[in-house]
Order: sequence, then structure tokens, then C-alpha cells
Amino acid sequence: MTTKYSPPPAGTADAEAPAAPPARGPAGLAGLARALVRRRMPVFLVIAALSLAAALFGAGAADDLSSGGYTASGSESARAERILTERFGAGSPNMVLLASDDRPADDAAAAGAGRELTRRIGSLDGVGYATSYWTSGDPALRSEDGRSALILVRLSGDESEATHRAGELSAELTGEQGPFTVTATGRAVINDALERQSAEDLTKAELIGAPLTLIILLVAFGSLVASLLPLLVGVVSVVCTLAVLRLLAGFTDVSLFAMNVTTALGFGLAVDYSLFVVTRYREELERGRDVLEAVTESLRTAGRTVLFSALTVVLSLAALLVFPMMFLRSLAYAGIAVVSLAALTSLVILPPVLAVIGRRIDRLDVFGRWRRKPSAGDAPRGLWHALATGVMRRPVAAGGAVAVLLIALALPFGHARFGLTDDRILPQGAPAQAAAEAIRTGFAGAGTDPVTVVLPDLPRDGREARLTAYLAELSRTEGTVRVDGPLGSWAKGERVAPAGPASAAFADAGGVWLSVVADVGPNSAAGERHTERVRAVAPPAEALVGGEAAALIDTKEALGDRIPYAAAIIALSMLVLLFLFTGSLVVPLQALVLNTLSLTASFGAMVYVFQDGHLKWLVGDFITTGQLEVTVPVLMFCVAFGLSMDYTVFLLSRIREEYLATGDNTRAVVFGIDHTGRLITAAALVVATVLGALATSELSLLKLLGAGLALAVLVDATLVRGILVPAVMKVCGRANWWAPEPLRRLHARIGLRDG
Repeated sequence: MTTKYSPPPAGTADAEAPAAPPARGPAGLAGLARALVRRRMPVFLVIAALSLAAALFGAGAADDLSSGGYTASGSESARAERILTERFGAGSPNMVLLASDDRPADDAAAAGAGRELTRRIGSLDGVGYATSYWTSGDPALRSEDGRSALILVRLSGDESEATHRAGELSAELTGEQGPFTVTATGRAVINDALERQSAEDLTKAELIGAPLTLIILLVAFGSLVASLLPLLVGVVSVVCTLAVLRLLAGFTDVSLFAMNVTTALGFGLAVDYSLFVVTRYREELERGRDVLEAVTESLRTAGRTVLFSALTVVLSLAALLVFPMMFLRSLAYAGIAVVSLAALTSLVILPPVLAVIGRRIDRLDVFGRWRRKPSAGDAPRGLWHALATGVMRRPVAAGGAVAVLLIALALPFGHARFGLTDDRILPQGAPAQAAAEAIRTGFAGAGTDPVTVVLPDLPRDGREARLTAYLAELSRTEGTVRVDGPLGSWAKGERVAPAGPASAAFADAGGVWLSVVADVGPNSAAGERHTERVRAVAPPAEALVGGEAAALIDTKEALGDRIPYAAAIIALSMLVLLFLFTGSLVVPLQALVLNTLSLTASFGAMVYVFQDGHLKWLVGDFITTGQLEVTVPVLMFCVAFGLSMDYTVFLLSRIREEYLATGDNTRAVVFGIDHTGRLITAAALVVATVLGALATSELSLLKLLGAGLALAVLVDATLVRGILVPAVMKVCGRANWWAPEPLRRLHARIGLRDG
């Protein structure tokens, strides 16, 4: 639609006047549309060939993805783990075997079989070391009822190699092994189970999300032909997404959850962007344009907004790059690529397809007899018009009530507790989870996740004297059960076991490492406090403290240090982009505040449902741990904020279009809400459905991400866009469009606008 700029009425203050629209620049998108239409057959062939190549290349993407990556790289705990692996071939066991028998573990026959099983495991390829109750005599590795014992295994290689080997060994070593029934758990085994479950859940989510999306599009469009176009673009986007993930995995570690999250995000946004372009195309046809003009105008107007909206999501995801966690950084890389791909596929595929379909876009209109087709310029004046008009009459009361409600929904987040993922991310009763639970309940102080202390530069000269004092002091720290090292084992300040053959593994020519077994779980507040006490003990040389609790401490610290930078990236980029889009300084500030408010319900629900365990039936059963994975709130904020800003751009494009044409703020806001309400609702339902399908996962982390993001999108599309935005813009009036004169002139030269 061609818009006109009407100068403000005489006497209007210059500061309150709407900014003059920038001069029309080269019609780049319009030219692209015409070129794609003219060469539509070669375009179809290229798209088909690229999609087929992407499908073939991306088919093996899951095999190249990595599990883990939730902890801060470069931290003290990460350095300790790296040295343990590279220099000592040691570290915390990443595979734990639970061997059970009807006879006591100390029975002579059972003990002999246990030693032989431990020896056999230790000789297998990919095994760094294997120790057990029968080889070490450590009573903590025998169950309290005396009928089970643990075999601790360290698998060699990096996390991906250990995970792959754990899957192979689990199949070989579990089940009946001589007199024992053996089950397996440990970090590598859990990661292997996560990979398998994640792949199953992805298929389930796609089978649920695609049909529901088609139903939503049918309700929104009425026409089956129009509804299938966004699905077509969404499918192409997903196929290309898998290829992008595999390509990225060749250069950097990519989290296995990137497969689930980014395919859902890419499909949802591709459908969204197509929805807006197809809707604009239908509007242009109804205004009497011919097919080529309608395609060109759709890409020039809605296409410009699609590009701008995709840029806002990309910049929100880019904030994740400041964090030193592979899980977050890989999702940023993949998300940026996927969002860009969703916008590109929408803008490249739709013009030639629409040109071929032409006016048959409304064929198979299943709701045609009920759907009223407005004539050109006729306002829809439906539910969203009535809602916006009502809010504009009482903006303070309506906006205030919604703001109070959203803040109240955020209150549970005030008692959020954070940890790292463990076996309880798996469904209850899964083999690795059941084995871990049996160890938690049946063993007292089993050192399966000890605190590790690495002294990389402790010369042999005088080593024993200095190390003896340090071992004694460590063993006296509150919560410490035992300290193992090259000089034997220590407890409560005394040596309780002399050095044995296994003790040599704790030292090399340059340094030593120690294992500090605690009486508390590592993934807990008590475990963090114990690790802090270990770090507080003065070492005889530089000491690096590692282990799961240390990794949790370091990850929290890294997140806290980097969050201000991520927030600054998001805030500054959104302020600049929205200024370029609107010419206002007030509207961008409003958007930042209101988009943040739209996340409050999700953050409160994270704690209320997933930490505290209330209303679990809404998302299916999962194990309540009393804490949240520490990186999830950051990920959810960046993704949800980007999606909220996405809808902000679509709404503001229509509000500003009408304001430039009339100079009437109230009319422009009602017009924008009325003309985008149904469309944004449909788009939000699509994204919420696709992301919400992740909540059907058997993995609690994906449940949390899916449910939280879906809730954020729905709250934003209804309460925020429908009530808070018109209320705030009514209160601000013409001040919405204010900017200092120098910035107004700058915007006149370089500003962006939809059409």
C-alpha cells in the first residue's frame, strides 16, 4: 500500500510532529521479486537441487553433534579437567557400573569375580582406568546392604569420544556379567542416553507440530492453497537447517539440543515470515493489483519487515556469543544461521511460487462462506479493534492491571536455585537414571563425583613433606570424607591407608593430583560450599580445583560476569534498530521494557513448575530436582526476547504507516492493532505450537525450553501486544514519535521504513 505523509495541523509543536519519511531508496526487494518471477523456472530448479543436496548432507547431522558443554571453558575447573586428562589420563570417572549379586560383595567367589571383571574392563580399548571396591578396598564403593559394589571407569578422549565409547561399552558390559547383574550410569553414559532420546523426541515434536501448524494456518487463511505455502517454506528451511548444523559441527562443537531447538525455531519463523508475505500478497490482490504488482509490493513492504525482524532475532541470539559455554555459543551460531535462512527462504521461494499460483491463492477456501473479504481500505473492525478501542479509553487501568499481573507471575523466580544437568534430566526409570538413583540411595558417600585438586607444578624435591601437610589439612575440611593421593588416603587429618600400587597414578614427574570425596552431592548448595572450603585451603604450590561442584561455581561466576555485556548488546542494538525503523527514541525504550515484561510469566513458570514441581501434569511427568539448569534462563531470555521484538517490528510497521498517513496517534495505534492482531496471533500460535511441541520430550531440559518459550510467545502476542502496547502508546500520545532534531535529520537520511 502506498502511504502518504500528512504534515501535522497548524500550530502543532515541531517536536511533536511525525518524522518525515525518508526518501524512497532503490527498490532492491522489488527488483529481486521481479527477477525471481521472470526466472521462476530456473529458480525452482535451483531451489529443488539445493534442498535435495541439503537433505542428503544434513541427514547425518545428529551424529556430529555433542552433548554437554554447560560449563565455562577456560575456567579453573575446566583447566583442572584438561590437565587430568592430558597428563594423568585421569579425572572423575565418567562411567560408573553398579554390580549387584544375591551374595555379599565380600564373599570370596564374588570378590574374585569382581576383581576379574574390573581387570577386564580396564584392559578394554578407550578405557583410561578402572577401579572398584574389590581392587581398591574403598568401603564407600560398597552398598550399605553389602550386596552391590561400584566399578569406576574413566573413558579416554574428549567428551564426544567418551560418549560414543560409553554407548558401545554399555551394550557390552551391562546385564548378566558372571554372577553380577550390571547397570551403567555416569556422565558419558548419560550423554549417550541424551543423544538417543533427543533424536526420538525430535521426530515426535515434528509429527505433532506440523499438523497443528496446518490447522492454525487453515483457520488464519481459510484457503488450503494459501496455508500450504508457509508449510512448504518451513519444510525447506528445516532441511537446510540440518545441513547448516552439520556444517557448523565441522568447525566447532555444536550441542545436540541445537537439533531440537533450532529446527523448531527455523520452522516456526519460516512459517511466520511466509505468513506475513502471503497475507500482504492477498491484500494487494484485493486492492486490484495484478499478480506481478502484488508480488512486487508484497516483497517491498512485508519483505522489508521480514528482513528487519530477522535482524532483531539474530542480534538477540548474538548476545549468547559472549558466554564461554559451548551449549550457549553453539545455539547462538546455529540460531543465527537458521533465522537468517528462514528469512532468506521466505523471500526467495515465495515470489516465484506466488506468481505461478496467481489469483488461485484462495482456491480450496474451506472457510470461504464465513470469511468476509474486506474491500480495499476497509478496516477489519473485529475483536482486536474492539480490544484496542477499549484499552485506549482506559489505558492506565488496563495497562496497569496487566503489568501488575505479569510482575506477580514473575515472583516465583525470586527463589530460583541453579545447578548443572545430571541423570535426572532423563525420564524416570531410564537405565542410566535408575542406576544413578540406586547409587544415591544405596551408597553412603560413594566417591563417584569427587572434588579433584591438581597441583601441576610440584617438584619431586621436598614433595612428600609439603604434600603431607596439605593432605592432612584438606581431609580436615568440613564435609570431606576422604582424600586420596600419591601418599595414600587421609581422613580427619590422619593417614588411614598407605600408598599402594594404584597411588602411582596420582603423580607424574611434574606434579600430582588429589581426589577429595565429600559426604554431599556435588550438584547442590552444600556441594558448592564444600568446594569453596577446599579452595580456601592454602596449597604448597599452584592448585586447580575441579569436579562437578567446582564447574557449577565457575559457570555461575562466568554467567554473572558476562550477563551485563549480553544485556548491553541486546539493549543497544534494539535501540539503534528501532530508531532506524521508527525515527523515535521513545518507542524503542517502550519496546525494551514491554518485551522484558512479556518474559515474566515464563521465568516464574520455570521455577513454579520445573523447580518446585507444581502443575507438572501440564507438560507430562519429569523428575523434580529442586533446581534449574544454570544456562537455561539466559538462553530462554535471548530467544524469547528476539521473538518478542520480531512481533514488535510487525506491529510498529503498520502503526507507523498509518501515523505517517494521518498524524493521528490514537487512530494509528488502533489501526495497527486491528490490522495485525489476527495475523500476529496466528503467527504466535504457529511458533508457540512448534516450540511447545518440545514439551512432549522425555527430557526435562527440552520440556522446560519448549513450555517456557511457548508461554513467552503467547503472553507477548496477547497481553503485551493487545493491551500493554496500546495502553502505553495512548498515554505517551504524540510523544511516542519524539526524537531530538539532529536525530530526526539523521533518520530522514538513513532511516528504514516498511514501504
